[in-house]
Amino acid sequence: MKRGIALLVIATILWGGNYICGRYLADALPPTLLNTVRWGISTVLLAGLLALNKKRLPVFAKWKELMLLGFLGTFAFSMLTYLGLRSISASQAGMISAGIPIAILLFTPLVLKEQIRGKSWLGAFLSIAGVIVLFQGKSGSASHASFVGDIEIMLSCVAWGLYTVFGKRFGKTIDPLTMTAGAALYGTLFSALSCIGTVKPEMIHMTGTAWLCLAYVSTLASVGAYLAWTAGVKAVGAGRAAPYINLLPVWTVVFGVLLLGEHVSWVSLSGGVLTIIGAVVASL
Repeated sequence: MKRGIALLVIATILWGGNYICGRYLADALPPTLLNTVRWGISTVLLAGLLALNKKRLPVFAKWKELMLLGFLGTFAFSMLTYLGLRSISASQAGMISAGIPIAILLFTPLVLKEQIRGKSWLGAFLSIAGVIVLFQGKSGSASHASFVGDIEIMLSCVAWGLYTVFGKRFGKTIDPLTMTAGAALYGTLFSALSCIGTVKPEMIHMTGTAWLCLAYVSTLASVGAYLAWTAGVKAVGAGRAAPYINLLPVWTVVFGVLLLGEHVSWVSLSGGVLTIIGAVVASL
C-alpha cells in the first residue's frame, strides 16, 4: 500500500514538472513544434514498451477510438497547456488545472451515463468558485495575453476531462498501455500537422537547459509518470488513487515558486486552495 501511494505521489510530481519545463520552453520552441517533438519521442518509447509486453498497436483496427483520444489528450490538452504557459505563470496554470477533476465530473453523466452524487456537485461548485477567485486575484494587472492564457489552460482542463471519460469508455476493449501509445501516435500526427505555417527557424532558441527540459517532458513527464501512476493505481485501487491527482497543482505551485521564482498573491493562493478543496470533495 505504501509503495503504491509513493508511486502516485511520484507521478503527480513528474506531471507538475511538465508545467515548469513548459514555462521555460515557451521562449525556446513554438508550442506546435514542442508538442510534436515531445510526443514523437514518447510514442517511440511507448511502442517499445508494447513490444516488450508482446502487444501490438491496433493503429487501424481501433483508429476511431485512438484518434479521438489522441486529439483530446495528446494534442489538445498538451498544446493548450503550452500555449497558455507562454503568457501566464506555471503556478497560475497549475492552480487552474485543479479544475481537471471537475471537468471529468461534468462529462461523466454525458458520456458514461453514470449518476453523480450531491457531494460531488458541491465539490464542483467550490472549485468553480475557486477559479473565479483566482481570476479576481490578478484582475487588477491582467493583460489581454494573460487572460487568453487563462482561457487556454481552462480549455486544456476540458480536453483532459473528455479524454479521461472517453478513455474509461474505451477501456473496456483497449488496455491502458495500448490506449496511451495509440493516443500518443495520433496526437503526434495532429501536432505535426499543426506545425505547418507556424514554425520558422528563427523561432527556435534552444539552450542546454532547454534541451534538458525537452528530454524531461518527453520521457519522465510522459512515459515515466504514466508508468508510476498505472502501477500506483494497480497497487491501491482506482477509488483510492483518484484523489491523489489533486496533488498536481500543489507541486506546480511549489516548483513555480522555488525553481522559477514566481510570485503568488494571497488572493490567487486562496482561490487555488478553494479549487483544490472542491476537487478533493468531488473525488471522494
